[in-house]
Amino acid sequence: MNRKQYLLAIDQGTSSTKTILFDDAGEAEARGSAALHTEAFPNGFVEQDPEGIYRNVLESVRQCLEVFMQKGHTLAEIAACGISNQRETFMLWDEQGRAVSPAVVWACKRSTGICDELKAAGQEAMIRQKTGLIIDPYFSATKLLWLLRNDADLQRRVDAGEIYFGTVDCWLLFKLTEGRQFRTDHTNAHRTLLFNIHTLDWDRDILDRWGLSKLRLPEVQPSAFAFGHSNFAGLFPEALPITAMIGDSHAAAFGEGCFAPGTGKVTLGTGSSIMMNIGDQPLTSANGMLTTICWSISDRVDYALEGAIVACGSTLEWLKNELQLFADPTETEAMAQSVPDNAGVYLVPAFSGLGAPHWQMNRRASIVGMTFGTTKNHIVRAALESIPYQIKDVMEAMQQDMGTPLREIAVNGGISNNQFVIRFLTDLLELDLKKKKNTDVSALGAAYLAGLEAGIYSGIDQLVALNRAQTEFIRPDPDNTLVRGFYRGWQHALQAGN
Repeated sequence: MNRKQYLLAIDQGTSSTKTILFDDAGEAEARGSAALHTEAFPNGFVEQDPEGIYRNVLESVRQCLEVFMQKGHTLAEIAACGISNQRETFMLWDEQGRAVSPAVVWACKRSTGICDELKAAGQEAMIRQKTGLIIDPYFSATKLLWLLRNDADLQRRVDAGEIYFGTVDCWLLFKLTEGRQFRTDHTNAHRTLLFNIHTLDWDRDILDRWGLSKLRLPEVQPSAFAFGHSNFAGLFPEALPITAMIGDSHAAAFGEGCFAPGTGKVTLGTGSSIMMNIGDQPLTSANGMLTTICWSISDRVDYALEGAIVACGSTLEWLKNELQLFADPTETEAMAQSVPDNAGVYLVPAFSGLGAPHWQMNRRASIVGMTFGTTKNHIVRAALESIPYQIKDVMEAMQQDMGTPLREIAVNGGISNNQFVIRFLTDLLELDLKKKKNTDVSALGAAYLAGLEAGIYSGIDQLVALNRAQTEFIRPDPDNTLVRGFYRGWQHALQAGN
């Protein structure tokens, strides 16, 4: 009988690192988790300690291995490691692996002014064409420019070719291999704003324009690749191959089985991240989407359209904390189902503006259509309905860009447990929704990629079969025509507040 092989998946996130050992059927066998501290300052700066991230990863791995061995396993059963990581967060270090800056987190807004300057200089179209992204503080490079502008010695050291730049995956690999490997993958390189989506290489024109030509940049490889070996600071007696690195949202898309054009994933959390596979060619959106690299293996690069919704779970938190309409968000499902329809009430959750595809970032939130007959249950239902409506807006825009129908959508995240939202979304999109039994889809995606490179899996076709076996399919109700009328009402509510 063949002995099971296990894959170590490290999911390094903004608030914690989760480590999971998956068997070769994609089932979780052991877990570890370590909380990670983030410094958020009143001026909009958000930072982490680079060494703290590294130690956090080691602690999470240690916990996971301890559980694994307590179950009677040996470390020799672990074949390879894959890493997924918080995107856009970056750090700078020297040749000895000593950090020379804090880890500047994706959420940091310090470079807003620099972004305005670059746009005023007419560089937005050039950046969009080369990278598929927009000039925004969200992406790494503008915050790097801020660091250099405000630290003359750091600028001097960059100009002297002394400073290494990398996202979290790259930093971890450098530390885990004791400086022997300085690499990243396509997805993480792309989110820096310095990577050309067409040539799949660092863009020398952008680097020259922004004075970064002497910055030491990592070698870029596919997401599944023999990145290096590590004994994880002595946690393993023999060095373990690291055979996958990928940004967390991209890892989630891979873990959800977004292997073909028209297959996508929706993560329902505080906000919502939507990624749609568009195939082997980048596509410039005419409808407010970003173009990104979805994932890559040795002989294949898949691209994606990406859209972000600002308010999903945060809308429910506002109703709970400020209006005190319920004590716990889990109550909202029954509250919404207690009324037969929305009674014409719509909540437009533009608390921090409206994201894709509208990009009305100065817009304010509103509730429209209320009468004396409106109850708190109608308002809660309107809040829950706003989530599928916003997803539908993004999906419609993506479909227009692609010119082809959408095929399947996978859902994950905390709100995917709300049956009212999921049923409403299924009927509104008129598409099958896929929901994984395993909710740790970023870690699973990293494990799948690591297994491909390590030879555990024969190819994408085997992963398609594994994915199907682990997935629940939620089918739309063809008789539910009311949702389309509700959606027309949502569109009117958007126009009324514009």
